[in-house]
Amino acid sequence: MLLLVLLLAVVGFGFYVDSTLKRIDALPDYQGRPAETPGTTWLLVGSDARDGLTQEQKDTLATGDAAGRRTDTIMMLHLPDNSAAKPVLLSIPRDSYVAIPGNGRNKVNASYAFGGPQLLVQTVEGATGVRIDHYMEIGFGGFSDMVDAVGGVDICLDQPIKDPLAGIDLPAGCQELDGPQALGFVRTRAFATADLQRVQNQRQFLSALFTKVKSPATLANPFRVIPLMNAASGSVSVNEDDHVWHLASVALNMGDATSGTVPVGSTPTVPGAGSVVQWNKEKASQLFDLISKDQPVPAELIAPPK
Repeated sequence: MLLLVLLLAVVGFGFYVDSTLKRIDALPDYQGRPAETPGTTWLLVGSDARDGLTQEQKDTLATGDAAGRRTDTIMMLHLPDNSAAKPVLLSIPRDSYVAIPGNGRNKVNASYAFGGPQLLVQTVEGATGVRIDHYMEIGFGGFSDMVDAVGGVDICLDQPIKDPLAGIDLPAGCQELDGPQALGFVRTRAFATADLQRVQNQRQFLSALFTKVKSPATLANPFRVIPLMNAASGSVSVNEDDHVWHLASVALNMGDATSGTVPVGSTPTVPGAGSVVQWNKEKASQLFDLISKDQPVPAELIAPPK
């Protein structure tokens, strides 16, 4: 009887959280937008938003006080209808040099600064030819709170990572990261390959986080699942038609997805934009064609660059 009461309470709280999600018009129609394609495609965004953070929280999370807003994380998650295909979790490096409607060519994350989620979605759709069906965005504070709500997340590091700018000093080996440490881990670019290594770390961590989110240890424990939903409440932005149960599909599928990065061709320096990431046009075209047709994506096509 007590278990039933707790279950009903959690369900009721879930509907409450759904009502408090921040909803935005992120998926506008526009002339030339890609047609609807099989499967379901999400754009997952981690922004550098500091909205609502106190100075003490900014210090704890080592976020600084940067003006404006850009996207630290941009990922595409494709959930296929085709039973022969696996979900695909694809990192789009924020320095990807692409055409931004009305703004020439620039780094993809600049589109968010120029026109918010709408222009980011339009830019990604234009660069990939894949129609985005759902949108989720979370800022610095919300991400850290979600990690703490599930009791931290285990991660294994081949090498130590020390980055004062991200507020982390992590030893090599397996360890449990709390919220501020996790935020620093997914933000740091203190590597020889900078953003290309960071996007690998982001996928690794998010897969571990959502694996823990969907575990019985979290879902069957109201002292974890309720703080988790509370952390999401008010800190997660979704498209106008998205709900908590749509977000659940992300958690349930991310850990099983084939993951990788948009095929990279080169990393030149471009006047006015700095160091950028240029995609391998042939491989990227092949990749997005497979996704748009809901076909299996070979893991080697999105393997991390060496």
